[in-house]
Amino acid sequence: MKGWRMLVGTLALVAALTAARPAEAEYLEDAGWGALTVLTNVAYMPAKLCYATLGGLTGGFAFALTGGDLQTAETVWVTSMGGTYVITPSMLQGQEPIVFTGTPSGSGSNTTADTRSVEERPLGGS
Repeated sequence: MKGWRMLVGTLALVAALTAARPAEAEYLEDAGWGALTVLTNVAYMPAKLCYATLGGLTGGFAFALTGGDLQTAETVWVTSMGGTYVITPSMLQGQEPIVFTGTPSGSGSNTTADTRSVEERPLGGS
């Protein structure tokens, strides 16, 4: 009786091993792109945040030193604060662009912020 159990167990093991499929390459590929994305963001995000912070301060100085010229300050702000803050796997694969800096309106079609000009109107309501 013990021999039959061993034979049935061996046959079940062989059947399970031959029917088992190896891990899909797609799953491993996605895991690899995910790991690469995390490692890339560890370096990219602090650099981008530092650049945007310094650009924000520089834009403030530009605003003050030009006597309140908002367009000059906005150009600095949009250029430094616009763009991509988080890298995704599709960006690393080349399906989407990685944009480190923003594009001020007027110098390109890809704007990253709403920089429409402000219209002045009289306060009297007319």
